Amino acid sequence: MSGILHGKRILVTGVLLESSIAFHAARLAQEQGAEVMLTAFPRPSLTERVARQLPRPVEVVELDVANEEHLARLEDVVRAELGGLDGVVHSIGFAPQDALGGNFLNTPFASVATAMHVSAYSLKSLTMACLPLMSEEGGSVVGLTFDAQYAWPHYDWMGPAKAALEATSRYMARDLGKRNIRCNLVAAGPLNSMAAKSIPGFTDIEGVWNRRSPLEWDVEDPEPAGRGVVALLSDWFPKTTGEIVHVDGGVHAIGA
Repeated sequence: MSGILHGKRILVTGVLLESSIAFHAARLAQEQGAEVMLTAFPRPSLTERVARQLPRPVEVVELDVANEEHLARLEDVVRAELGGLDGVVHSIGFAPQDALGGNFLNTPFASVATAMHVSAYSLKSLTMACLPLMSEEGGSVVGLTFDAQYAWPHYDWMGPAKAALEATSRYMARDLGKRNIRCNLVAAGPLNSMAAKSIPGFTDIEGVWNRRSPLEWDVEDPEPAGRGVVALLSDWFPKTTGEIVHVDGGVHAIGA
């Protein structure tokens, strides 16, 4: 199959529902010629069921990015299935409920630490687990963020976690460039995903897009963000790294 990812081997994390950006990135990657493998946590059976909606069958491996044993075995599992990797999609984020929904000033550090570990540090730990799978020709790591230059209603400690993710991506771009590995992020607008549903009052953020977006934004359509991920995985951006590509209808550029 021809396409901009023809012959590429891609590991995609975070496929939970058909409404997730990760699902559409996996689907589009297959349509563009890639071999795809998925990771799942905490319910691999859920990801396996959703994966049946992809154009071609894929293997699903359980992966808790906060579990060192899971990370240590990832190389062998992926190598046995794909032989190696050309790209990794990091679509992982989590914060305990007491770190969201207007509780910013009262959130205990244990919950903040969990949010930082799973949502930001995991970009580094996942990439390092996959590094031996990438050839001398390099590869592409693409993560997902929600623009961390603003303080959003109800988002609370996920905001600093995403800011940490964005900084982590830049430092990874610095250190992995010598291996020709690019690291970029896609900053999508709000979507009615499982992640959004876990944040009390997230609909208030949607209202900002309705007022400020130069381009019409559809909270039910994750495909534009998925296309951004696939583009960054491809060879069409060979010298782009440390970047945040906004797929948000232009909201990031509009003050009011």
